[in-house]
Amino acid sequence: MSASNISSTYPALFMLMGIPGLEHLHNWISIPFCFAYTLALLGNCTLLFIIQADAALHEPMYFFLAMLAAIDLVLSSTTLPKMLAIFWFRDREISFYGCLVQMFFLHSFSIMESAVLLAMAFDRYVAICKPLHYTTVLTRPLITKIGMAAVARAVTLMTPLPFLLRRFHYCRGTMIAHCYCEHMAVVRLACGDTRFNNIYGIAVAMFIVVLDLLFVILSYIFILRAVLQLASQEARYKAFGTCVSHIGVILAFYTPVVISSVMHRVARRAAPHVHILFANFYLLFPPMINPIIYGVKTKQIRE
Repeated sequence: MSASNISSTYPALFMLMGIPGLEHLHNWISIPFCFAYTLALLGNCTLLFIIQADAALHEPMYFFLAMLAAIDLVLSSTTLPKMLAIFWFRDREISFYGCLVQMFFLHSFSIMESAVLLAMAFDRYVAICKPLHYTTVLTRPLITKIGMAAVARAVTLMTPLPFLLRRFHYCRGTMIAHCYCEHMAVVRLACGDTRFNNIYGIAVAMFIVVLDLLFVILSYIFILRAVLQLASQEARYKAFGTCVSHIGVILAFYTPVVISSVMHRVARRAAPHVHILFANFYLLFPPMINPIIYGVKTKQIRE
């Protein structure tokens, strides 16, 4: 070991274990993972191509959808290739800084996705509750500012994490019991006082999920009230039909988050691979299902 590594407080490499307890099934588990990643790549690239190529889709709703597709591409590509390398080639090594970069992108783009879903709820609110002002409210400059705000919020909240983790001495080994570098999985290997990291991680997660979900629910309360005030049943059905795709995407994103959070608290004694499979499902499912939901439910994209 070189002198630089001896004086360093962090290891040169971490080892990702994949799914502890199910190592003998890694080859079989890789099949649905690979299938989901392929669908995510094809579906989101197709959405981006369609929205870019068709001038009729250059509207606020589809700009937000393009943001969502781009985020899903980055989010799935941050983790899935390394997971498949673990499952297929037993390539478990990841450098310390590579681990921090993966963690930063993973958590940052998850926060961005939540922000874009909130922006899409605002889009549906304006379209249904204030239809006459839709084009004047949701202008391209405002959409650009919303996108920049989503990026700025995520980067601001996640930038402290690499610096906080870099200051620890990792005396509990280098084996990360996960398929990717998740914040708390790395913190468990650190020695010293990690309370601030624990509190910060939980606070950011609660702040994002609770605040964004609260505003999404509030938007839909106003939308539902406006829809029920429409004169005909056909008009009500048509108005609320424009929200079906967005509701499906919200459920696909937030349901695994809630289930995983409940599992960590209710089923603490469950085998580690149960929690890891739920965490992987949270990363795999939304990028795969979002293009399908919008492709099937949105007439303009389907055509």
